[in-house]
Amino acid sequence: MFARLRPALSAISTATRITSATQNISLRRISSTGAACSEAIFVHRDTPENNPSLPFEFDAKNKEEAKKVLAKYPPQYKKAAMIPLLHLAQKQHGWTSISVMNYVAKFLEVPPMRVYEVATFYTMFNRNPVGKYLLQVCTTTPCELCGASKIVEAAEKHLGIKVGETTPDKLFTLVEVECAGACVNAPVISVNDDYVEDLTPEATVKMLDDLKAGKQVTCGPVSGRNNCEPLGGPTTLTTPPPGPGFMVRDDL
Repeated sequence: MFARLRPALSAISTATRITSATQNISLRRISSTGAACSEAIFVHRDTPENNPSLPFEFDAKNKEEAKKVLAKYPPQYKKAAMIPLLHLAQKQHGWTSISVMNYVAKFLEVPPMRVYEVATFYTMFNRNPVGKYLLQVCTTTPCELCGASKIVEAAEKHLGIKVGETTPDKLFTLVEVECAGACVNAPVISVNDDYVEDLTPEATVKMLDDLKAGKQVTCGPVSGRNNCEPLGGPTTLTTPPPGPGFMVRDDL
């Protein structure tokens, strides 16, 4: 019996050795870049400044705005207004607390979990208190190629904080974001809802000093461009356009 089983046992032993040898071979990876952890919070833990016992409701002005938002949707689909109402509530409260989410759920007559699902999915909803000025630095590839890292370093050094932190005076919160959608005007920082573009480290420091002094920051490019035209001037359509009848037969 053992003689009959010997070939099979030998084959199994050989396969085991091959498998072990294969596992010891170091595989070449496509990329060795470490995974970046998200700064977003996906769970809730009651804290003195964020717990359901703290009241929140829309003020008189925002109640009227909320009614206008709801009017855009059929009554049976008013839950579709969840994102704009959360945004409206965050603008009033400054951030999206558990009380804000519970209030929006009650306002829309949906289970609170439906609101939690949305608020924890979209990083534009700030689950923690933020400073008066939320500085969002785009560090995606186009901005990075134009020096976004230097903008982050200048802001961190000037404010004395790191990305994801808030200054002790609660004036600035600095975060990194992915693609602000202003690639042609990179690097860019969004200050709350406004974009400041074509930044340099020096222009970044000046902007921060202006905000500290309570000055109004000018939105858009700081390089002198009006919008997103080439820095060196137009390269196409540089002559007046031809008038009516251009390249049309005379008999038409």
